[in-house]
Amino acid sequence: MTTQRRVRQQPAYILHHRPFRDSSQLLDVISRDFGKLTLVARGSRGARSRLRGILRPFMPLELSWVIKTDLGTLTGAEVRGAPLSLTGDALLSGYYVSELLIHFLHRHDPQPDVFDIYARTLASLGAAPNVAPCLRQFEVALLRHTGYALNLTHDAAKQSALLPERNYEYRMEQGPVAVERSEGAMVFSGAMLTAIDEQAFDRPEVLHEAGRLLREVINFHLAGKELKTRKVLADIHKL
Repeated sequence: MTTQRRVRQQPAYILHHRPFRDSSQLLDVISRDFGKLTLVARGSRGARSRLRGILRPFMPLELSWVIKTDLGTLTGAEVRGAPLSLTGDALLSGYYVSELLIHFLHRHDPQPDVFDIYARTLASLGAAPNVAPCLRQFEVALLRHTGYALNLTHDAAKQSALLPERNYEYRMEQGPVAVERSEGAMVFSGAMLTAIDEQAFDRPEVLHEAGRLLREVINFHLAGKELKTRKVLADIHKL
């Protein structure tokens, strides 16, 4: 027999919401101590619901719920801090990092470090003149905390330290392997991989190459799933 659990005032963010039945919503949530879960917010789309202005992305919340199976029921929501004001690229980037969490996190798997990194990233996006360094830092941290950490320090074949002047092909689930060629979708110099590892994203060339590497690594772990926000960002930048 499954026991019902009641959770009160848990720090959380809404990653995604969608209509459910006549006036309710399904909320994909990340909470500090209970990980990612889905909650039904009954009547929250109703004209008189006090939750209409609260249940939105990027709002720091304290949520309460009851859960017996995989799907919980929201029983309360309070604002935990000042709402973040994200616009333009920062807004789309906020949706992007939220979408990454939806794909990379397992349900009901507590990840307090990831929760804190997400909160810091949202705050950084709201203040940064350039969102790209924030996104690269978040991607590196998310991969590390979900078991897909990048190897940017040693040759995977020889188990020796990377040489700055050598070229390496980054191979999924292995890491860098020395090659003689200098071109290729996943070929980088040892010096560049070291700079990415040090997150020297104030250098435009390092930021660009980090984006090239992380795009391919994330695509590999998504196993064919397309990120909607990434496509929107790419289309906007083309225009």
